[in-house]
Amino acid sequence: MKKEQLQKSLCLLAVLLSSCALMIDPLENNFPPTERTVSPVVDTLYTDLRYVKEPIRKPVIAVYADAFKDETGQRRSNSTYATFSSAVTQAPHAYLIRALKQAGSEHNGFFEVVERVSLDAVTKERQLIRSTRETFDEDKKLIPLKFADMIMTGGVLSYQANTSSGGAGARYLGIGLSKQYRSDTLTVGLRTVSVSTGKVLMEVLVTKTILSASLDNDVFRFITEGTELVELEGGSVKNEPISIALQMAIETAVLETIREGVENGYWRMKE
Repeated sequence: MKKEQLQKSLCLLAVLLSSCALMIDPLENNFPPTERTVSPVVDTLYTDLRYVKEPIRKPVIAVYADAFKDETGQRRSNSTYATFSSAVTQAPHAYLIRALKQAGSEHNGFFEVVERVSLDAVTKERQLIRSTRETFDEDKKLIPLKFADMIMTGGVLSYQANTSSGGAGARYLGIGLSKQYRSDTLTVGLRTVSVSTGKVLMEVLVTKTILSASLDNDVFRFITEGTELVELEGGSVKNEPISIALQMAIETAVLETIREGVENGYWRMKE
């Protein structure tokens, strides 16, 4: 009877510990003592980007897929088996185009972005329009494509895995609790190049930290001395998405580019 009660007590204790592990957010407990760079900051940064004042003349920007890409060649880390998946998305230009389009979106936009990623598709469609109009003898001419004032180039320059790691744990009377963390570092470079002169007008480097943390707990107890051992384990892991860190780094780079452009007189804001 006592044996069954002890087993039930241990099971209940393990369930309670597991519940605590799931309720506790490893990234909300100031452990490790590093600055958080993801989650609530995303909304604040996105809001700052959207509320940038409108310039007197919108700069026309072009982004080429092969001019803003992942330069790291880093593979996703895995301690148990080899993986050939890239650690960073292979389409960082999509995040850059979105950030440029969102800049000043609450004030009629800051940049005017022209399509260059799918330029071949646009050109083919324009050729189709021309041939159709020629077939039906239409005199209406096609408006020429708009050219860019500046080109945004750069990419993901560095991805350092496990730049710092650590942990802590404790055990008492067969009940244990441990916590571990690790951080990775992502660096994005953004250059603004003048199309007319080829001069690099501005260059911005932004580094963001990606934080991962795990919380584990376990219980073990001998039911009958020297004969039976009951051991229960539970835990939770939370990883900050690399895509969110990349998005934040690119949006920060765009904001910094706007600030430097105003300081250097490349564009002026409306009053």
